[in-house]
Amino acid sequence: MTEKIKLAILDMNDAEPNQGLRCIEEIVQKFQSEIEYKIYDVRAKNEIPNSSYDIYISSGGPGSPLEDEAWRQPYLNLMQELWDFNKSSTHQKKYVFFICYSFQVICDYFQLGDVKPRRSTSFGILRVHKTKKGHNDLILKELNDPFYAVDSRDWQLVQPKLTVFKKHGAEILSLEKIRTHVELERAIMAVRFSDEFVGTQFHPEAEPVSMEAFFKLEENKKIVVESFGEEKYDQMMDRVDDPDKLFMTYNTIIPRFIQNAITQIKQPLMSD
Repeated sequence: MTEKIKLAILDMNDAEPNQGLRCIEEIVQKFQSEIEYKIYDVRAKNEIPNSSYDIYISSGGPGSPLEDEAWRQPYLNLMQELWDFNKSSTHQKKYVFFICYSFQVICDYFQLGDVKPRRSTSFGILRVHKTKKGHNDLILKELNDPFYAVDSRDWQLVQPKLTVFKKHGAEILSLEKIRTHVELERAIMAVRFSDEFVGTQFHPEAEPVSMEAFFKLEENKKIVVESFGEEKYDQMMDRVDDPDKLFMTYNTIIPRFIQNAITQIKQPLMSD
C-alpha cells in the first residue's frame, strides 16, 4: 500500500465558532483515499505543525491580522521554512493555501501591499473579478468572470507594491467588485505567491447547502438584517443556491488546489 499524502489544516479561528473549518474538512475528506490530515489550533492553543506535511490549508479567522500574539512568529517561521524548502528542492515541493485572515497575515509578511481595516465590513455573496493572470490560473480558470464568493472581512489588502510582487514572482489573480459610485480602491482578492503558495481574501470553502440552512435560522437572519439590512440578506439568500454562483466556487478552487498538489507530489515519487 502506498503511503498517503499528509495534509495539515491550520485553524486560525481563535476558538470562535465558525462554519469554515467544517467546510474545509469536508472538502479534504473527498480526497481521503489519497490524503490523511490533522487539524492544528494555531491561535487558541499555539499548535504549529512541523514541516513534514505535504499540503497545508490555513483558514480564515476573526480579529486583526496584524496582532502580535504568541502564535505569530512560529507560524511565520513555518511558512518561511516551507517557502525556503520550495526554493531549494528540485522536485518535491510543499503546497499551501491561505484563506482570508491567513491571506492577510501572509500578504503582510511578504510586504505585498497595505493590509488595513475597511471603512465597513464587507459581507455577503459578492462578485469577484479575475485579472488577466487569473483567467489562466489553475484555481480560477474554470470559473465565470466575474464569479461569486462568500466575502466576510473587516480588513483588506490594497495598494499592491508591484516591485515586491515581481521580486517574489507573485501575481494578482482577482479583485473585488467594481464600484463606480465610490472613490475607493478595489481590494486584492486572490494572489498566487508561487506555483505552490496561493491564497484568497474570500472564502472558497463556503458550502452552499449548510450556509443556506445556517442563515435561514431566525437568530442568524436577525444578525445579518440588523448589521447589513434586509436587502443584503435577501440578495445573499437569492445567490446562495444558484448553481452558477457559490456551488461553482466551492467545487472548483480548493478541490483544484488539492488535486494539483496530489498530482505534482506523486510525479517525483513515480519517477524515483
